[in-house]
Amino acid sequence: MTRRIANAVMSLTCLTIAIHPALRSHLVAIFQDRSRNLVKFHVRAFGEKMKKMTVGLAVAGAFAGHAHAQSSITLYGIIDEGISYTNNQAGHSTWQQTDGAINTARFGLRGSEDLGGGLNAIFRLENGFNASNGTLRQGGRLFGRQAYVGLGSSHYGTLTLGRQYDSVVDYLGPLALTGTQYGGTFFAHPFDNDNLDNDFRINNSVKYQSPDIHGLHLGALYGFSNAAGDFANNRAYSFGGSYALGGVTVSAAYLQLNQNLTSAAISNTNGAVNGDATLFADRQRTWGAGVAYTFGPVTTNFVFTQTLLDNAFGISAGESGLSNGFALNGGSVRFNNYEVNGRYTLGTPWTIAAGYVHTDGSLNAAHPHWDQVNLQLAYLLSVRTQVYVQTEYQHITQDGLALGAIISGLPAASTTPNQVAVTLGLRHTF
Repeated sequence: MTRRIANAVMSLTCLTIAIHPALRSHLVAIFQDRSRNLVKFHVRAFGEKMKKMTVGLAVAGAFAGHAHAQSSITLYGIIDEGISYTNNQAGHSTWQQTDGAINTARFGLRGSEDLGGGLNAIFRLENGFNASNGTLRQGGRLFGRQAYVGLGSSHYGTLTLGRQYDSVVDYLGPLALTGTQYGGTFFAHPFDNDNLDNDFRINNSVKYQSPDIHGLHLGALYGFSNAAGDFANNRAYSFGGSYALGGVTVSAAYLQLNQNLTSAAISNTNGAVNGDATLFADRQRTWGAGVAYTFGPVTTNFVFTQTLLDNAFGISAGESGLSNGFALNGGSVRFNNYEVNGRYTLGTPWTIAAGYVHTDGSLNAAHPHWDQVNLQLAYLLSVRTQVYVQTEYQHITQDGLALGAIISGLPAASTTPNQVAVTLGLRHTF
């Protein structure tokens, strides 16, 4: 009877630890001893070894699980394609496939590593591309949208270095329809003069963003010129903040670019902004403020921005809708932008958004102003996929400016003071 019990225990134990041949051999030798007391002694001794081994494996497993939880890498992106009709581009009505009427296509990697004590190493690499033809955006850069590494803490905020967004984009962009999924590229202010549509990023930049301080967020950025002996040639700095209380959010931000220009060409191509500038001037200053109010399914926003150019040379070809750009020939330029907008959730899965933008301009002797009305209706097919239809109407009162209406994101300006665009699109995020 004793032998049968011992053999049964031996079989069960050997099966349990089959992954450890040395221990299995040890048990076999033990249970072959016919002495009941010796069997009990050895089983008890082996039990102590097993307890130690079990504890050791449990501790190792805990450390392995903890190490796995320390790091994370996420792949994400957006693809937004549509068909657009425009009543007048360079004198002709146009049907075309459109990439990024809301958001231009992108994919990226973001990651973090837990360094302990609430401190994390963080990084982001984000590529921008044209989904219609597969070419790179942002001047052909591999990671033209964002590329940075830094440290983050829930107590002290984040400090990052690389190619990054300025504070106007961070704090005022979400208040304008152009900075959200409820409008995007085609809803930008004329020439994206205030960069709310994020046409350019800041190279060589060091950026700090505070943690949430009872609803208050603050941020600042400095972009180096990287020019020996010419510290101010193509540098940038920016700062801003927002405060949220209940359904109300108030935001403000400032951005300044300095460049030593003698023409509409950047002399220091290693500086803070190169290859994606929308305006060319010795100095560009943009500031603004806005307020958002959310009540139930409705969000309303008002945002004001002003952009001042000193010794302005021109507007880029992409923003002016002219193949050679639009020359300004020196002097001072001012844009005052006023936007009011709102969005309403009609009940899942429908949303509707509308906005109105008025821009006063002063371009040397010309004093034009622009009025643009934007409307979007979207239907969610899933959490990540939506179909949408949106339309934009822009009118320019030229007052001495020899330039037709140009909706941001379209390849060519109208030959008249009016331009209308309608887009049916599909947007997918991952």
